[in-house]
Amino acid sequence: AEDGGMIQRAQRPHPHLHTTARAGLTRAVVAALSIAALAACSSSGASDGAAAAPAAVQAGSSAQAILDRLGMAGKDPAQAISALDQKTGERQRDILASVRYDTLVLKEGTNETSVAIPGGKFYLSVAPYVQQTHDCYFHSLTTCKGELAGKTINVTITDSAGQKLADGPVTTYADGFVGFWLPRDIKGTITVSYDGRTATTPIATGKDDPTCLTTLKLV
Repeated sequence: AEDGGMIQRAQRPHPHLHTTARAGLTRAVVAALSIAALAACSSSGASDGAAAAPAAVQAGSSAQAILDRLGMAGKDPAQAISALDQKTGERQRDILASVRYDTLVLKEGTNETSVAIPGGKFYLSVAPYVQQTHDCYFHSLTTCKGELAGKTINVTITDSAGQKLADGPVTTYADGFVGFWLPRDIKGTITVSYDGRTATTPIATGKDDPTCLTTLKLV
């Protein structure tokens, strides 16, 4: 188990084929733009086409340089995600650190890169709310902020087979979120309770699913 209640949490030999390929490329571009538009937590949107790097962050790479500036020197991508989400104090909002299905996308100015998240895990960061929330798709570790910071909540996550992946009290981080490492490519349900209020919603950890859950209104 991780700290903070997290679970170990596109040939063209023939003109007709060329036309078909162009049509397919157009559809792919439109789909990518649609997904990027939903990354509302990010202060500046990182493109969804950033190439995945090896799981280990290479010394001297641009990714490592950005992580160093975020205070994450010596940490692998999973460790950096956990630590950045749990960070207290001022966040470096000029640097984007965005969690995707299997990569951590890093952007500083015009410099954008990504590193692969190891271990077949999917990071889901959850911000339940009572009064106020925001649209979010890919969780930004440096700019996202939820309503309920530093609150003890009860969370149960169950997969489609009925196995509990999380069950018990956790404390939300200074950014109002709490994160869980889950298996990739599953479906399930999350229930959150706080101060006599409860919210339940389906979740999924597939390639096109969000890593940021901000729709849990506690009633």
